Amino acid sequence: MGLDIVEIGKAFLVLFAVIDIVGSVPVIIKVKQTAGDIQPLKTTLVALGIMVGFLFGGELILSALGVNIKAFAVAGSLIIFAIAAEMIFGVNLFRPNTSGSKTASVVPLAFPLIAGAGTMTTLVSLRVEYEAINIVIAIILNVILVYVVLRLTKKIEQLLGVGGIEILKKVFGIILLAIAVKLFADNARALFTA
Repeated sequence: MGLDIVEIGKAFLVLFAVIDIVGSVPVIIKVKQTAGDIQPLKTTLVALGIMVGFLFGGELILSALGVNIKAFAVAGSLIIFAIAAEMIFGVNLFRPNTSGSKTASVVPLAFPLIAGAGTMTTLVSLRVEYEAINIVIAIILNVILVYVVLRLTKKIEQLLGVGGIEILKKVFGIILLAIAVKLFADNARALFTA
């Protein structure tokens, strides 16, 4: 119980793959073009608030709605599966709203691009397996990375190129697919044997 570097590492990698901030660089650039400049600090702080809030309040909201955490984890595995399919096969299942509003730093960047349905589902699913403190640290590490990427979007795009970003998306898509299968198997079994 308590701080566990292995749990932090695993939670960090799962969230990194789901948030996919490097793979979102093209979307971020498009938002910048349509909405003007974005505010990296504001975006990351709003995303951090949403993620931590849902990590601790998500289970309460679910129980108020009468939804079992295991059932939500199974549903989450299906969403993670869909995100993985999107990354691997290049299909668009989730379409962020990239309208040119003054709130582009919050919508669509902080929510739903960074702290969207997939991220929230993943957080509640991680809560089933890991200690909350380890997940919070993993969230903070991811948010720091998100901030850095938002600050250096153009340089990252130039460095990786279109091919590099596509390769990253495919690799993290396969990792996510494996995570989705494991999550589904673990939680679906618990649902039907309870």
